[in-house]
Amino acid sequence: MQNKISSFFIPDSNYSKKILALALPVIAGLSTQMLLSLVDTAMVGRLENSEYTLAAMALGLLATWAIVAFCSSLSTGTHVLVARNFGEKNFVACKDILYNSFILGILIGMVIAAAGWYLSESIAFFVAKDDRVAELTTQYMKYRFLGLPFFLITVAYRGFFFGIGQTKIFMISAIITNLLNILFNYMFIFGEFGAPKMGVAGASIGTSLATVADAAFYTIISFSFKSIRVKFNIFHRLRIMKDTIKAILKLSFPVSLQNVFTLLGFLSFVAVTGLLDTTSQGASQTIISTLFISYLPCNGFGIAVQTLVGNYATSKDSYLVQKYTFETAKIATIFTLLLSIIFIFFPEYLLMITTNNQSIIETAIPGLRVAGVAQIFFGGGMVFAYALQALGKTFYVMLVEMITNLLVFVPLSYLLGIVIFQNLSGAWSALIIYTILYIILMFIKFRKESKVTVN
Repeated sequence: MQNKISSFFIPDSNYSKKILALALPVIAGLSTQMLLSLVDTAMVGRLENSEYTLAAMALGLLATWAIVAFCSSLSTGTHVLVARNFGEKNFVACKDILYNSFILGILIGMVIAAAGWYLSESIAFFVAKDDRVAELTTQYMKYRFLGLPFFLITVAYRGFFFGIGQTKIFMISAIITNLLNILFNYMFIFGEFGAPKMGVAGASIGTSLATVADAAFYTIISFSFKSIRVKFNIFHRLRIMKDTIKAILKLSFPVSLQNVFTLLGFLSFVAVTGLLDTTSQGASQTIISTLFISYLPCNGFGIAVQTLVGNYATSKDSYLVQKYTFETAKIATIFTLLLSIIFIFFPEYLLMITTNNQSIIETAIPGLRVAGVAQIFFGGGMVFAYALQALGKTFYVMLVEMITNLLVFVPLSYLLGIVIFQNLSGAWSALIIYTILYIILMFIKFRKESKVTVN
C-alpha cells in the first residue's frame, strides 16, 4: 500500500529523465525572456520623461502582444502535427508541415504587419489619453509590427524543432536572440555604436532586428546540421499542401482564441481589483508579474508532454500517452508546490523583484499568498491541457479556458473581492477555484481521450 502511494506522488525516473531532457531547455530559453523584459523596462525607464516612455511602451507592448499571442498559436498546430509524424518516422511529412507552416506564417505576418503599420496611430490615440504618450506608442507599435513576418517564421521553426524533440535548439536560439535584443535596444534607445538615438521606438526596432536574426539562426541550423538536412530533406521538393495548411489552422485557431480569452480574463480581473483602489490594482499587476516565475516553467513542461504525447498518440499506445502525461504532471506539480511554499511564506522577497513601492508590496502580500495556494494546481492543469492539444482537442481546451476564466474566475473575483470580503485577498481567492476547476475538467477529459483517439 505504501509503495502504491509513494509511486503515485514520486516521479518515475525511467520517464522523468526524458521529460526533463525536453522541458529544461525550454524553461531555460523562456527564462531569458524574463531577463529581457526587465532590462528593456530598465533602459526605457532611464529616458527623459520616463513617465511618458514607460506608459507608451506598456501600451505598445499590450497592443502588439495581443496580436503576437494570437498568431504564435501556429506553433501549436505545427508542433502537434510534426510530433505525430515524427513518432511514425514519416520524416517527409515533417518537412512538408514545416514548409507549409513557414509559408502560412509569412503570408499572415505580411498582412498583419501592413495593417498594423497603417492602423498603429489610430489604435494608439484610442488607448492613450495623453497625446504625447499616443505619439510614442504609435512609433513603438509600427516598428514592432514590421518584425511580425520574421517572428512567424521562427514560430514555424519552433513548432518543428519541438515536434522532433530538439528543444535545445530553441534554448540556444532564445539565449542568442534575447542577448542580441538587449544589445540592439541599447544601441537604438540611446544612440550608441553609431546607431541613431530613437528612444522608446528604439526598443521596438531592437526587438524586430533580433527577430530577424532569430529567423536567420533557425534557417542556418536547418541547412548546416547534416542530421536535420539529410534526414528531413529540408526545403527539397517543396509544395503547398492545402490539407496540411487546413490541419495546422484547425489545431491552431482554437489556441489563438484561448490566448485571447486568457488575456481578456486577466485584464478584466485587474479592472475588478481597480474597483477597490488604485493601490490594489497596481498590487494585482505586480502579483501577475510574479506568477510568471511559475507560468513560464510550466510552459516548458507543457511543451515536453505535447511532444511525447504527439509521438505516441498515432501508434495508439495509450499506456505511454497516459504514463508520460501523468509523470509530467507529477513533476510540474512538485515544482509549483515548492514555489507555493516560497509564495506563501516569503512573498515580500518575490515582490521586491518587480517593485520597490512599499505600499504596493504590503497590499500585494496577502493576495500573493492566496495566489500561491492556487498555483499548486496550475502546473498539473497546464500539463493535461497541453496533452489534450496533442490529441487534437484544442477546441475543448479553449472552451474550458473561456468558461473557467471569463465565466467563473472574473465574476467570482468581483463577488468575493468587491461584494463579500471587500479586499484584494478576496478577489484573488477566486483564482483557487479557477485553477481547481481547470485541472479537474482537463483531467476528466484526458482520461477519456487518452484511449487514444486522434483527429
